[in-house]
Amino acid sequence: MARVKRGTTKTRKRERLLKRTKGYRWRRKSTARAAKQALMKAWSYQYRDRRRRKRDFRALWNVRINAAARADGITYHAFIAGLKRNNIALDRKVLAELALAHPEIFKEILKAIKS
Repeated sequence: MARVKRGTTKTRKRERLLKRTKGYRWRRKSTARAAKQALMKAWSYQYRDRRRRKRDFRALWNVRINAAARADGITYHAFIAGLKRNNIALDRKVLAELALAHPEIFKEILKAIKS
């Protein structure tokens, strides 16, 4: 059987690996072994945090809605219950944006809930 020399394949594989770790600190950007470990860790965090981001944003929206509602003398729970009771179908992302950027519209929604 013919002999297989792996020089170019190995080099190309290592270069592709190191290109992905560009910008990492210390040996993790220049040493193949450390770079591979760093990438595997980074990819696992990436997978996990794509799901975590959704949780974090929803929590942020809830805090913003609560703060805006309490400024007008109503709790978050009562506000959300009022929305459901009055069939106002706005999600938390939109409500948080209204509370932050358009407080006059948010106050109109609060008036509709209180009445």
